[in-house]
Amino acid sequence: MPSSLELSELLDPATTALITVECQQGVVGPGAALPQLAKEARESGALANIARLVDAARASGVQIVHAVAERRPDGRGANRNARLFRAAERLPVQQLTRTAATRLAPPIDVAEQDLVVRRLHGLSPIEGTDVDALLRNLGCRTLVVTGVSANVAIPNTVFDAVNRGYTAVVPSDAIAGVPADYTAAMIRHTLALVATVATTDEVLAAFRRRELRPA
Repeated sequence: MPSSLELSELLDPATTALITVECQQGVVGPGAALPQLAKEARESGALANIARLVDAARASGVQIVHAVAERRPDGRGANRNARLFRAAERLPVQQLTRTAATRLAPPIDVAEQDLVVRRLHGLSPIEGTDVDALLRNLGCRTLVVTGVSANVAIPNTVFDAVNRGYTAVVPSDAIAGVPADYTAAMIRHTLALVATVATTDEVLAAFRRRELRPA
């Protein structure tokens, strides 16, 4: 784990953004397409921790980005080159544009200053989307990664961020995957090699220390 000073230095609000990955009703809300993942995200406390992080980051002046995965009703432009995509086409809940499934799931909310970036293809919220350009225009150098799933989208986000020169911070209790022990293994054996891993409380404490610094 990083020291409190190291984390505080990393999380400068002027150069930090927090991204929520696929925290939408069709993925982690009631009646989600993947009930096991939705259950794990809620029962593990990950969704509640993400909401805490979003509120604290917003209060500290940290930019919030919500990455939403969706598809057109006709499926145009969507990937079909992996079993995951083909299976998603058969799920009873579809992440269709402008439907409830693509709205943020409570208790996470969206504020006017937040950025919502929607993608119609691929596995990553960063590759082939506006996220990188938006963050660079805002001067962001550190990306706090939260959301689902630890199986696919979260590692994709971290790898893409690191490959583009960002420092990634992963609050270990603000991401979820299935089964639960896979998330812990992914963090320990993969994400910890390329990202700064902390807890939600440690990140919140770093935000508070930043707020208390003299101007």
